[in-house]
Amino acid sequence: MIKTLLSAIVIFVISIPVAIAQPTPYNNNPFATVKLPNGWFLSPAGRSLPLGDLPLNLVVSPSKKYLAVTNNGQSVQSLQLIDAKSEKVIYSEVIPKSWYGLKFSADEKFLYASGGNDNWILQYAITDKKLVLKDTIKLGGKWPVKISPAGLDIDDVNKLLYVVTREDNSLYIIDLTTKKTVQRIQLSAEAYTCLLSPNKKELYISLWGGDKLLVFNTDARAVAGSIAVGDNPNEICLTKNGKYLYIANANDNSVSVIDVLQRKVIETFNTALYADAPNGSTTNGLALSANEKTLYIANADNNCLAVFDITKPAASSSKGFIPTGWYPTSVKVIGRKIYVANGKGFSSMPNPNGPNPVKKREEVKYQEGDSKKPVTVEYIAGLFKGTLSIIDEPSEKQMNAYSKMVYDNTPYYKGKELQTQGEAGNPVPMKIGDASPIKYVFYVIKENRTYDQVLGDMPEGNGDKKLVLFGEQYTPNQHALAREFVLLDNFYVDGEVSADGHNWTMGAYATDYLEKTWPTSYGGRGGTYAAEGNRAIANNKKGFLWDHCKRAGVTFRTYGEFADDYKPNIPVLKGNYCTYYTGWDMATRDTTRFYQWKKDFDSLLAINQLPRFNSVRFGNDHTEGLRKGRPTPYAHVADNDLAVGLFVEYLSKSPIWNECAIFIIEDDAQNGADHVDAHRSTAYVAGGLVKRNYVDHTMYSTTSMLRTIELILGIAPMSQYDAAAIPMWRCFTNTPNSKPFNALPANIDLNEKNVALNKWQQQSETFNLTKEDAVPDLEFNIVLWHGLKGDHIPFPGPKRAAFVKLHKEEEEDEDD
Repeated sequence: MIKTLLSAIVIFVISIPVAIAQPTPYNNNPFATVKLPNGWFLSPAGRSLPLGDLPLNLVVSPSKKYLAVTNNGQSVQSLQLIDAKSEKVIYSEVIPKSWYGLKFSADEKFLYASGGNDNWILQYAITDKKLVLKDTIKLGGKWPVKISPAGLDIDDVNKLLYVVTREDNSLYIIDLTTKKTVQRIQLSAEAYTCLLSPNKKELYISLWGGDKLLVFNTDARAVAGSIAVGDNPNEICLTKNGKYLYIANANDNSVSVIDVLQRKVIETFNTALYADAPNGSTTNGLALSANEKTLYIANADNNCLAVFDITKPAASSSKGFIPTGWYPTSVKVIGRKIYVANGKGFSSMPNPNGPNPVKKREEVKYQEGDSKKPVTVEYIAGLFKGTLSIIDEPSEKQMNAYSKMVYDNTPYYKGKELQTQGEAGNPVPMKIGDASPIKYVFYVIKENRTYDQVLGDMPEGNGDKKLVLFGEQYTPNQHALAREFVLLDNFYVDGEVSADGHNWTMGAYATDYLEKTWPTSYGGRGGTYAAEGNRAIANNKKGFLWDHCKRAGVTFRTYGEFADDYKPNIPVLKGNYCTYYTGWDMATRDTTRFYQWKKDFDSLLAINQLPRFNSVRFGNDHTEGLRKGRPTPYAHVADNDLAVGLFVEYLSKSPIWNECAIFIIEDDAQNGADHVDAHRSTAYVAGGLVKRNYVDHTMYSTTSMLRTIELILGIAPMSQYDAAAIPMWRCFTNTPNSKPFNALPANIDLNEKNVALNKWQQQSETFNLTKEDAVPDLEFNIVLWHGLKGDHIPFPGPKRAAFVKLHKEEEEDEDD
């Protein structure tokens, strides 16, 4: 039986947040409703404390005197100790590597923490309200040895530590007296966490990559059974008597309720705001109330807690929602207080001074009030500072008010899946299945540029000339596209980096696995690139746009996107890719890729077999920095620009011009400087039915572009995010314009090579460019800035603005 929150829906009049004309910076006003770059809103309940970078786990000590937090982001990783009574952080400890695993000993003398890809568990003594490192328990050698400890639990009576891992997919049993591993049990997939039963006879393991709950018998030291649950199961919660177990399923918007004795699922909670919503809630945290009558569930991507009355097993009911901060990852309860760790805090933060390339990450210890603080690197991947929300247990009346706030904060509602805003007669239909005169879609994916880096010199848009790196001299075709067709100066990418950016670009969602693991590798702490179909656990449950095309009967083909080394990364692309198109390879020019595509396009057009959806990768605007003997950043960007120009020109002079639409996007904006927000990026639209000489200030996102493509092709939304997004119908007209686009020649020599010998060149030589974003991104962008601008011009860094919901009279109603 599936329990949904549909009952909560009918008691509210849903007000749909509308887009605002321009982003407004967050002003630290606790009563403001913040609009995020993805178009969703925040109005966090309760009071709060600042935490570190990406808090993933929050645990309570046995006496409930303390809480501990592990912060596992890209910049400084740390542990924090919180006094529950005073609601203050009383101690912080910087930890070189960490990830999720955290547990107090029963006597409250020690805190055990996963040491991430150092492949050890750190034992801290709790002394005078401080964390003092006492020992390290090694599971094996450090990365690149693949172990990666995740969740853990302790049998204090038998002095055993249980640790599950997500790289070698194992359970380690460790003797706490000798600090030695006494047994390693191989599991069938990546594990997230483990939890002992009250009598310590069973250990329950969430198989993150296996969609199962494993039951491990601690006496026999063997897996005694498994229970099928939802997709990407993560956190586990048990009743005190051990009779019922709850497990969160991130990719299913659900919680499975298990009768432990019967070892079966007796009901499933649908935690989304609407019944049968597509993925996008990202259910990933659980806590029982003190009286065990209520279950609190953290929905990371809905920015809320779902609340269920569980007094009647197998007949539970919804109580509504509580608004939280951005991306809540963990929830715990002490008495009548609810504690929520918000992984990305309350907003994206401004960064007027930019990162300091001289300072490096240090191991720093400090107590509350000390002047010495951890050194932080202000870069897009490290700017999401977590927060702890402390919410008093709400009354029924307060729950109703909170629930309404949650619905007001989301631009998604069920009806948007079938029909969205637009205008009659526009080539972009308002309803799935309605016909469009556009028959063919070409979706071009580029790499890592902000708006101001490229188009900041265009007076027609909201740009900052001081931040331009690759202006019109180097990107004449992109400037011409923006002038001749549509200039988009209020466009934001949903991904932070390539690791989640490509999955957002092709799937309108990034799984909890990607969101929680890419910061480790991007922080130089080990890990692999799991995106773009390289690891099954990181893939969206129902696949990517190509999978949705296949289900809708829409033909498709890819050129380099999700296809590396001349082979596809995911099954759906088998037989639907160009076998000779070069994927990620900085040694191959994008203009060469254009001619590879042209050859394939001509052959398909000639036999009337041109697919309706075509994804094309032109990624050399990533550049190689200042590596000696390699193309200069300007040459790489100019090559990319020329390829884009030639691509649009060729289609504009083809017989399908009035039946095609070209969408060009960056997979992410990463660390490029932008005076509005580091998510703001370049995007372009072209085609016979695209408006000419038009400036569109509408706030769009990656998922807006995807939603537009879906509506044209007759494909349903892939997630709650593209379902909620504003389609780009304003960019289109029902009057064809057959005037072709003429590509402009490059203004610089594409053979131009880096010849300088300096510190920026030397640093570039150390970068690994064999894979997307294997290079340390912050350092890479500092090299680009100083190498191109000179040492005397300070690196500005990105400015991270949030978006504050204005009064109604100040809003631009996008539904009009």
